[in-house]
Amino acid sequence: MFGICNLAIVPVRAEASDRSEIVTQLLFGEHIEILERHNQWAKIRIQFDDYEGWVDSKQYQEITKEQFDLLSKESIILNADLIDYITAPNNLLLPIPLGASLSFLNNSEINISNFDFEGTKTSGIKPKSALIKTAFMYLNAPYLWGGKTPFGIDCSGFTQMVYKLNGYKIHRDASQQALEGDPLSFIEECEPGDLAFFDNDEGNITHVGIIMENNYIIHASGKVRIDRLDHTGIYNPELKRHTHKLRVIKKII
Repeated sequence: MFGICNLAIVPVRAEASDRSEIVTQLLFGEHIEILERHNQWAKIRIQFDDYEGWVDSKQYQEITKEQFDLLSKESIILNADLIDYITAPNNLLLPIPLGASLSFLNNSEINISNFDFEGTKTSGIKPKSALIKTAFMYLNAPYLWGGKTPFGIDCSGFTQMVYKLNGYKIHRDASQQALEGDPLSFIEECEPGDLAFFDNDEGNITHVGIIMENNYIIHASGKVRIDRLDHTGIYNPELKRHTHKLRVIKKII
């Protein structure tokens, strides 16, 4: 069984319960494989990053395997504005966030609800220099565990979405992203757009941010913010202390 997200933002939970934590989100237009069902809940795998979790069965639209396969072959096309509207049948307007997927609009066999979109789209691979400009679109977005939008986002959701909007595919969680790319020995070797990873006292990767010029970093901590980066980690000038301990810097692209 397969499906497509036909709502703006859908929570994906760790367990089949409204009380379970949100581990990620489905954005409009993302397509999924349905792995199993339990009462009103469906365990899904998101096609883009293979991330698994549980969603309410009322919060997606079923599609066929043929439609799923067709959509998986389509070029990724995303909404490029902080928020825009897609027109549903009867001229109903559905708000969609930055990064919502519009790939299905290219194929009438997939666009089964006859949605229409006249806003700004983005697709294809952008130069690495474009990553920071995209990151600024999320500036001051509140931190939300499992979030992927400017209305609430976590640290790895932020890095994944910034990369996705520029045509690059990376995993969902910071610990997974830390396994990608090539490590750099010194901060001086890094370029804007490289990723810095940070660990906790147990040595587990728990945080990630995007490196900027002149030893600054943009990351989601309380909100998407800009702080200083040095060999120790992230220095928060408001708190006048380091808040995250640097583990490794990776050149992903």
